[in-house]
Amino acid sequence: MRRFDLELLNTLSTVAETGSLSAAALRLSRSQSAVSEQIRKLEESCGLTLFLRGKKGATLTPAGERLLGHTRKLLLLNDVAYQDMQGVSLSGDLRLAITDYFRPADLAKILRRLRDQYPALRLHVSVRKSALIEQSAGLGDFDIGLSMRRIGEASFNAEAEGEESFDSIPIRREQLLWVAAPTFDMQGTGALPVIALPDTCSMQRYMLAKLQESNLRYFIAHSASGVGGLQSALSAGLGVSCLNASAVPPDVSAFRGVMGLPRMPDVEFNLIAPRLGRDTLAAEAIALLVEQLR
Repeated sequence: MRRFDLELLNTLSTVAETGSLSAAALRLSRSQSAVSEQIRKLEESCGLTLFLRGKKGATLTPAGERLLGHTRKLLLLNDVAYQDMQGVSLSGDLRLAITDYFRPADLAKILRRLRDQYPALRLHVSVRKSALIEQSAGLGDFDIGLSMRRIGEASFNAEAEGEESFDSIPIRREQLLWVAAPTFDMQGTGALPVIALPDTCSMQRYMLAKLQESNLRYFIAHSASGVGGLQSALSAGLGVSCLNASAVPPDVSAFRGVMGLPRMPDVEFNLIAPRLGRDTLAAEAIALLVEQLR
């Protein structure tokens, strides 16, 4: 009986998660041709087509979906076995504070994977504004945070006088994009209908400030309470907004229907680990979270 190569299965899982060979190549630190060859070998081993390639990326076939289900279990079992041999066995309560801009479609799956890998680890997750995560670092109400910051933006930390009270570990860098649904129509209003979050969100304040600087006419067509609501309003074609790449819904795309939209900087996600009072559990969890969240 043939045995699957775990490296090939890991490539299958990564292509399925990222949606394209090129995106998977970046995550795996391989060339696109190397990723394509690994998928070819896996398909040859199975005698089945696992992905359909097209202009919009790679999508799993029914056979690919079935294999992905087995793949996730095999990779998880491999990780558990390896960590057991390394003596890694996290247990206890870990409090995470996370921005809802971070990979909204994948975050629940990532947390579920952590729970499955470490059944003795109790996760307590709260969704907060990035500014609040950084400002409250070190105050004791969470162990590790995950915040988003524009490239070149100063820290949100209110206490920082040349030195931050936390370690900031870069996890992921993404584009910040103007987006709208393909069905969105300006309807001859002359002003740009904008979907926004409350002004307590620093990213939304920045977006509106950039529009004002560009002297573009706009109005708030829809105000959402969180990223999930903003995504729903975008999908419904209610207006235009600005989102980081991993938070853009699959039925929404880059918007180029208005000339003069301001160019937006990239954003970076950082793990926020308070320096004061970091316990052993948090210190051990940081390395694992870096690997999982990247």
